[in-house]
Amino acid sequence: MKKILVTGCGGQLGRAINKEYAKGEVEFINTDVQAGEGVTALDITSIDAVMALARETKPDVVINCAAHTAVDLCEQQWDKAYQINAIGARNLAIASREVKAKLVHVSTDYVFDGNGTRPYTEFDATGPNSAYGKTKLEGEHFVKDFADCYFILRTAWLYGDGKNFVKTMLRLSENHDKVRVVNDQLGSPTSAEELAKMIHYLEPTENYGLFHATCEGSCSWAEFAKEIFKMAGKPTVVEPVTTEEYCRDNPNQAKRPAYSILENYMIKLTSNFKMADWHDALRKYMDTI
Repeated sequence: MKKILVTGCGGQLGRAINKEYAKGEVEFINTDVQAGEGVTALDITSIDAVMALARETKPDVVINCAAHTAVDLCEQQWDKAYQINAIGARNLAIASREVKAKLVHVSTDYVFDGNGTRPYTEFDATGPNSAYGKTKLEGEHFVKDFADCYFILRTAWLYGDGKNFVKTMLRLSENHDKVRVVNDQLGSPTSAEELAKMIHYLEPTENYGLFHATCEGSCSWAEFAKEIFKMAGKPTVVEPVTTEEYCRDNPNQAKRPAYSILENYMIKLTSNFKMADWHDALRKYMDTI
């Protein structure tokens, strides 16, 4: 039976991974910062802790869903962000090589500067502007340096079972007739379920390397919000605003990529797998909440 060690198992992607693999013959080693029912405590920033657990459990696959994703907070917590997003990835890469496990590492669109005019492929130059993006890019580098068999998947605008933009918009619609949402940041809303499917597709293969992994199609945050309200049958009106206007009312914001559309170039070139259109994935998710 295949053993899969999942870090950050309580997050949106960690939960989606467990659900995606539930039908197969898999033994999960679910880990998170704090122990719980069926969850082993693991501090991925500690090389000793990571190595000890890897040697004890000897997983066949390590899926790293752990990250410091609070983008604004990362600006004030550089050391913590670097420890989790970069050092944590390094430790898991070293441990994976030690026990001959495949490593699946999840990264982000924030590794790009966001000044593009066409969808970014895996071969485009990176240039992160935020602490979050910079530390996640360092994590990618460490995985490439230390892991033997790895898949790096860059995703964006993720939502699933947990706190996310979709649920925030629905909550706001309960007591707001109008919400102001940024209209000059473009990306591809991606469901954790779809990302988990791509991981499940790639992981058994030897098709190693760097992949972009977002749902097909793109929109602005304001257009995303409009679609959420439309599908939910909410009368809430979306008032589009610029990033500058939004930051004026919400200071101390980390710089977000203005253009964040990723092209899933490598998976299309090397397989028949295709992510769902973002509208279809959203509609499926909305039926579950």
